[in-house]
Amino acid sequence: MKTIPTRISSRGDRGSLFAAWRRPRALLWTAAGVVTLGFLVALEFAARHYGERGPITHQAREVVFAPDSGPLLYAGLALTMVVLTWRQRLVAAGAAIGIDVVFWLVRWAVGADMNFGNGALWVVLGCAVLAATRRTGSERVLLLKGAGLGLLLVAGHKTGDTWLLITSETRRAVLDPYVATADHALGDPAWLVGRFVDATGPVGDHVLHLVYGQLPLAAALVGLYQLRHVAVERRFPGHHLVRTFLVIGLLGPAIYMIFPVVGPVFAYGADGGQWAAANLWPDTLPPAGTAHSMPFDGITPRNCMPSLHTAWATTLFIHSRRGSRAMRFAGAFWLVATLTATLGFGYHYGADLIAGVVFALTVEAAMRSFARGWDRAGVRLVAHGTTVFAVLLVSYRYLPDEMAEHPWAAGPLLVLAMGSVILAYVRTIRLWEPKAAPARRPEPPRPAEPRPEPV
Repeated sequence: MKTIPTRISSRGDRGSLFAAWRRPRALLWTAAGVVTLGFLVALEFAARHYGERGPITHQAREVVFAPDSGPLLYAGLALTMVVLTWRQRLVAAGAAIGIDVVFWLVRWAVGADMNFGNGALWVVLGCAVLAATRRTGSERVLLLKGAGLGLLLVAGHKTGDTWLLITSETRRAVLDPYVATADHALGDPAWLVGRFVDATGPVGDHVLHLVYGQLPLAAALVGLYQLRHVAVERRFPGHHLVRTFLVIGLLGPAIYMIFPVVGPVFAYGADGGQWAAANLWPDTLPPAGTAHSMPFDGITPRNCMPSLHTAWATTLFIHSRRGSRAMRFAGAFWLVATLTATLGFGYHYGADLIAGVVFALTVEAAMRSFARGWDRAGVRLVAHGTTVFAVLLVSYRYLPDEMAEHPWAAGPLLVLAMGSVILAYVRTIRLWEPKAAPARRPEPPRPAEPRPEPV
């Protein structure tokens, strides 16, 4: 007699489902989700306290109102589509464009602000709803991960904007004189590169601005390259660029609160207006003297220490090493051009860049260790990077005058401290990912034995 399967799960099935949720990894991801939600809610309340919208409100408004950045929303859609088949990607892209066309026509008719990107957000949200209502098991988890990755990319950008607002509102005094004094030990690279960029004229300025502004696009391309097999393998790789990018963006602004700095072009340049200490950058070096804090306006973000553009470009360079030759070249070019732009435009001091490299390698090491399982080498590397980063911040804050007085000792020590983290990272990665053994040379075929003649 044929048995008809029932839709009512047995106690054993419910028990196995409960056991799955009790697994350490599932509990860890659940805890991370709860912490992230609580963090976003806290930022929302903080932004409301200062009369601004928070990240949750900003993202919710973009369901209907004109988005701030259409390309960002479509980058989030592209990340979501890595879990879809090619046919589903075409349907999703067509739906997003169609919805945007409708929004565009309505806004044009009523005279509202014109922008695009709502369609991309609608499709990402639709994928999340589809996963929750029409998918089960591993397919539901995979589609939810794709939608969550796309939404996190947008939320990370909104979170960064809120963080910058909080830094400018709560940190009225900045520590630029401390970093500028410490930078004497490095030869004042912001002033040196600033003159170099001025000498290149409008061509160099335009190229560097393009590279500096399109760093998220370059990261999205590398991330999509790393995730290109997700739709076929039906799983995400253990570690990829987007995860490190998001963590750097979430943790970095917290350091801004501890060490508020606005950058040479504001503290010592014309962009600082009446709040600038003097109009010196990049033609005249700041005078050596006793470091002190200085008041600044309540608008300019305190987003210099560490340089997150340097951290992101360093991470992009690391993850591009496993790509094609063109990708490796592009990763190296983006790193060099980003470092040149951060200094040449007066957005950062040299000390910021050193801290940014150490910060990036430490976060990258932690993310790799989390993906592969913590071991002694991973713990040692993260502890080493964290210690060096803390020592750098303490030195910039409490020893800048001594560093400026002894540049031939302090400068090499700063570079060596950064180099020690780079060397430790390279050695640990080689330990984790040993090179494949060289392929054995095929042996020449043996001559065929002569067949016996028939009798």
